[in-house]
Amino acid sequence: MTSSTPDQDEPLLSAGRNCWRVAHADRAAVIVDAAAYFRAVKDAFLKARHSIYLIGWDFDTRIKFEPEGAELDGPEELGPFLRWLVKQRPDLNVYVLKWDLGTLFALGRGTTPFALLGWTTSRRLHFKLDRMHPPGAAHHQKIVVVDDVLAFCGGIDMTADRWDTRDHLDEDPRRVRPSGRSYGPWHDATAAVDDGAARALGDLARERWKRATGQDLEPPPSQAAIWPDRIEPTFRNVTLGIARTMPGDEDAEDVREIERLTLDAIGAARRTIYCESQYFASRAVADAIARRLVEKDGPEIVIVNPESADGFLEAEVMDSARARMFDRVRRADMYGRFRIYTPVTERGRPIYVHAKILVVDDMLFRIGSSNLNNRSMGFDTECDLAIEAAPADRDLRRRIEAIADDLLAEHLGCAPSVVHKARHDMSGSLIAAIDALRGSGRTLRPFEPAPINAAEERLAESDVLDPEQPPRLVKSLLSSLRSHASNFR
Repeated sequence: MTSSTPDQDEPLLSAGRNCWRVAHADRAAVIVDAAAYFRAVKDAFLKARHSIYLIGWDFDTRIKFEPEGAELDGPEELGPFLRWLVKQRPDLNVYVLKWDLGTLFALGRGTTPFALLGWTTSRRLHFKLDRMHPPGAAHHQKIVVVDDVLAFCGGIDMTADRWDTRDHLDEDPRRVRPSGRSYGPWHDATAAVDDGAARALGDLARERWKRATGQDLEPPPSQAAIWPDRIEPTFRNVTLGIARTMPGDEDAEDVREIERLTLDAIGAARRTIYCESQYFASRAVADAIARRLVEKDGPEIVIVNPESADGFLEAEVMDSARARMFDRVRRADMYGRFRIYTPVTERGRPIYVHAKILVVDDMLFRIGSSNLNNRSMGFDTECDLAIEAAPADRDLRRRIEAIADDLLAEHLGCAPSVVHKARHDMSGSLIAAIDALRGSGRTLRPFEPAPINAAEERLAESDVLDPEQPPRLVKSLLSSLRSHASNFR
């Protein structure tokens, strides 16, 4: 990326530069962890009248909306619930679009493809596998749109291993896979939006559907506004930027709005950058951070990562890449303003971080599906939402800052007010506040990468799992895999 960062006195969000559209929302909410999200989605589905779009990396029709105890109407599992719902709503159509190479991976863990076959018999339940991407790329967006009046966009997949509460207990009997096996604590986040922002995400969902299927879907007729009952809006009457990543093809250039927005946000930060991400592996992002760290009066930068990536091969590649980026950045950290922390439970069990959040000062909040890795910057499909506060809008600035306080409070096992006070007591230093509040039990641990050997170094450098563009060495193999995958449909 070569274009310069916008002037700090100018608005950061710019349609056509670092976001696709700017749209209005009467209400917008940050939803932390899947216990709240899964219930909110079921609540929204019960209010649907015309259309539901589910655009995702993966879906598992056996997940339960309310494993802690059902209160809402209808079956508890996603697949039976949608089948039941269309019987209750004669005018409702449900469209599910899922990444097709995810199907191959799912064969090994026995989840979605075969479960889906049992409920797509209704003419108003439409399921498609999306293969329209370069070899090796993934459709990574996580979008749900209901009647174009309510939408969810963020990092939470409606699949197994995702449900958890904000308590992130060491052991939780509700945290089980459909197979009955337990899984570990999982931290995640998404957003709910209404009004014009929901309509825009409806347009994006229909665009994705047409690209995958060739079928044009008509927007729904005008519907009354809806909102999940237990979700308190974080923002009211706000403007959001919608930023995307889309890999190019013969007919179109890459869309790299998310990368541009990330670099612009890093460049515009004055005091603090707080980020939650599954990975820290993007060279462009690491270099942008390094440039700010050599400044005498640059911002503090805090990243919350999982202790290790999920899965053996992914951990080998992404953890090695993180170690390389960490070393790259630390060498530039002349004033000690950079930290990576990893969250743990009360008894010290690692909490997996899957949330994708960026808070810059009290001026910018972003949430979505993109990670700080090369794939999210230019190779996979991603979608993020961003809210920017004008310098004079003190209420909006306070709400943006409160998001970081709330997230840190979850990780540190204290109240948001305690985090806010610690930041004030430490003259605004985020790192000093975190270190003052860290302790035993539920806390954040400073990350220190383990040494990587020569084989891990070569694997990380190869970009096999984290390319910036289609890798030539696997192109023919993945094309062959896609061909064989079509036999399963």
